[in-house]
Amino acid sequence: MRETIILNGFDLNIEQLVKVAREGALVEIDKAALNKLRDVRDFVFEMAESDVPVYGFNRGVGMNKDRQIVAKYYEDYNRNLILSHTLGVEPDLSEEIVRAVMLARLNTLLVGCTGIQPEIAVMYKELLNNNIHPVIPARGSVGEGDITNLSHIGLAMIGEGEVYYNGIRMSAAEALEKAGLKKAVLGPKDGLAIVSSNALAAGEAAIVVRDIVDLIDTADIVYALTLEGYKGNVSPLDESAHRVRPFPGQALSASRVRSLLEGSYLWLPGVTESLQDPLSLRGSCQIHGAVRDALEYAEKYLTIQLNSSDDNPCVLLEERRMISCANYEPTTWVLGFEMLGIALSHLSRNACFRTIKLSTPRFTGLSRFLTPADTSVIAYGTIQKVFASLDTEIRHLSNPATADYFSLAGDIEDHANNSPYVVNKTAKIVDNLRYILGIEAIHAAQAIDLRKATRLGKGTRIAYEAIREEIPFLDMDRNLSEDIKKAYGIIKGCKILDKIRETI
Repeated sequence: MRETIILNGFDLNIEQLVKVAREGALVEIDKAALNKLRDVRDFVFEMAESDVPVYGFNRGVGMNKDRQIVAKYYEDYNRNLILSHTLGVEPDLSEEIVRAVMLARLNTLLVGCTGIQPEIAVMYKELLNNNIHPVIPARGSVGEGDITNLSHIGLAMIGEGEVYYNGIRMSAAEALEKAGLKKAVLGPKDGLAIVSSNALAAGEAAIVVRDIVDLIDTADIVYALTLEGYKGNVSPLDESAHRVRPFPGQALSASRVRSLLEGSYLWLPGVTESLQDPLSLRGSCQIHGAVRDALEYAEKYLTIQLNSSDDNPCVLLEERRMISCANYEPTTWVLGFEMLGIALSHLSRNACFRTIKLSTPRFTGLSRFLTPADTSVIAYGTIQKVFASLDTEIRHLSNPATADYFSLAGDIEDHANNSPYVVNKTAKIVDNLRYILGIEAIHAAQAIDLRKATRLGKGTRIAYEAIREEIPFLDMDRNLSEDIKKAYGIIKGCKILDKIRETI
C-alpha cells in the first residue's frame, strides 16, 4: 500500500520528498492550506477589480510588465505565457526527478503567496497520484526562477506536449483522458505561478542531498575497510583528539569509523608499525567531516526553500497586500551546493590516494598492485587510470558556476546563479564517486585477503563479505570492467550500507 504524504506548505522534509519521488508515495493537500489558497484567490480578484496593477495578473511579466491584460483575455494570455516560456533543452529529466520537481512546486504553492487558483494546485496532486509525469527538459534555466523548464508542466496541464503515464510516453491529452482528468482552464496569475519558481533546481537538489547522506556514510565504511587492508594506524580515530577539535562532521565520521572497526585486529597492541600514515589515511575523518558540515548547511537552507514562497509578486493575505519582491532568488542554498561540490572533490582525491597507497608495497608491505603472483598476474596496475580520469571530471565539476551569468530580458534581469546546473553537476560528482569508492573497496578487500587478516571489525566484516559475495578474490587477471560495474552497483544500491545499518 502506497504511503500518503500530507502537504501544507510548511513542514515538508527531504525524506518525504524522496518517498514521493522514488517510492511513489501518494500526496494529499491539507484542508486548511487549500482554504487559504481560496482566500488568497478571492483577495487577488478584489485587487484586480479595483484596477490596481498586479504583475502577472492584469499586467504582463518581465519587460512586458507595462502591458495591461483585460479580463476577457485572461485565459488566452496565460495559455500564451505557458507556450512562450516552453523553451527547455534536452536531455529530459528522469521521472523520479520530475516527481520531485512537481512536489517541490506544489508545497511552495501551499504557502499561499501566489494567488493561483486552487484547482491548479489540486492538479499537481492529481498528476502525481496518477503517475502522469510531464516530459521536462533539464537545461535552459539560468536559475532565477526556472521558467523555461517548469512551463512544460503547464503544457501538460492544458493537454499539450508529452508525458509519461505509468511509464509509457504519450501525448498529455491522451494521458489526461485515460486517467479521467480534465484539462486545466487557466485564469489570471496561473501561468506565472506555474512557470516561475525554483522547483526545477530544488526538486533535484533534495534527491542529491539524500544521495550524499548515503554516500558519506558509505565513504566512512570504505575508509574503515581500507585501514584494515593497509594495516593503518588508528590513533587519529582517538575520541580525545576530536574532542579538542570539535568540528561536528569529523567527530561523527570518527565515531562511525571507530564503531565499524570495533573488534578489529587494528586495535591490538603493537600491530601498527607506522608512526604516522600518509595524510590521505590519517585525515580521512576530517575530509569526510567537511562534507558532512557542508551538507548540513545545504540541507538546512534547501529545507527553507521547500517550505517558503519563491513567488513574485508576493501576496500577503493577512496584511491585505501584494508586493513586488525578489524571493525567487535562491543563491543562499545554491552556494551550499557549490560548497558540497568542492568538499566532495576533496573526498574523491583522498579516496584515490588511499587506493594508490594500497597498491604501493613500500606503504603496505604487500605485493605490487596487490597481485597474488608477482611474475604472472598484473592485477590492479592499470585500474588507476580509471579512477584518476573520474576524479579529473569531479575536479572540473567542482568549479563554481553561480557567478557565470548575463544580463537578460531587456537588461532588467541582471543577476542569476545557474542553480539547476549547479545541482546537476553535484549529482554527477556523486555518481562518479560511487565508482571511485567502489574501486577503493575492491582494493581494500584484496589487501585484506593478501594480508590474511581474519579479525575484522564488526562493521568492516559485513562490508568485506558483501563485496566478496559479488566480487571474488583476484587470483588471476580478468576483465576488471565487470568488477568495477559490480562495485558501482554495490555502492549505488547501498548494499553494504543497508546491511550495516540493519546490524549496527
